[in-house]
Amino acid sequence: MRRPAAGLVYEAVETSGFTPEQRATFARLLDDTSPAVRQSLLAHFMKHGHHSVEFLRQLASQSDRTLAAHAGWFLRELDYSDPVTEFRGFIRSLNYELETGALLLSRTINPDIDIGACCARLDSMAARCRELIAEPASVREKCRVISRVLFHEYGLRGNTDHYADPLNSYLDQVLIRRKGIPISLSIVYLLVAERLGLSLEPVGLPGHFVVGCYAEQLPFYIDPFNSGSFINAGEAVDLLRRQSTHPTIADLAPTPVREVLCRCCRNLVNHYSVANDPDRARLFAEFVAEFEATYERHTT
Repeated sequence: MRRPAAGLVYEAVETSGFTPEQRATFARLLDDTSPAVRQSLLAHFMKHGHHSVEFLRQLASQSDRTLAAHAGWFLRELDYSDPVTEFRGFIRSLNYELETGALLLSRTINPDIDIGACCARLDSMAARCRELIAEPASVREKCRVISRVLFHEYGLRGNTDHYADPLNSYLDQVLIRRKGIPISLSIVYLLVAERLGLSLEPVGLPGHFVVGCYAEQLPFYIDPFNSGSFINAGEAVDLLRRQSTHPTIADLAPTPVREVLCRCCRNLVNHYSVANDPDRARLFAEFVAEFEATYERHTT
């Protein structure tokens, strides 16, 4: 049975979460086709999630094609999909759904997020709202309940102390840390409202993000960054004027899901630049370019 020589492939995988000794051991065992060895390795790789995927992907790119083939076998057994590639595919699909897109975006940085737990948190928030809604209730009354549950009972809030922290933009982290920025808190609000059967809309005001309701005769807006407070169209215009912008009626219109997710990526470009993380800033800039190129191809 062929064994790779020690040190043959390890210089390329220093970024993995395994020690050099572990990497050497795994590489030596990788081509052992014994069922017991393979199952033991597979169990260990499954336990260590994205560290294992990173290690195996780098082995799969080595010039030693036999070793690469065995690494590929383990990747297939792990049912691995590259989160970055997956998000790019979502962008190109034109099939934009807010919850799916927000979770896929989070996975580009944290491949091991527990998607089931994220959905369960949103389900719990919606379930608590249902307990408090006394039917028949208007959309406005239901929104007041959502604001009470999210911002008072669950304690979600705007992260004014560390606004540029990239974690504020990831749905899973917002739900865990209970703080975010206007767009991410608005996404949580919209996903809870959707579970309650409410037709609310994302509204990307210049420099701010809110949730809009157009079901009543006069639209109103909810500001999740400010504890879910309610504002009318005139107050929204005043808010924009105070920010030295020149508002138009188009600013108060719903924002497409495509642009919501693209705006999340633009924010992350800025926030990772502030954090002096050029690689991740470049990654999200590429996502922005992908959104824009896909939209241009579709519209032409």
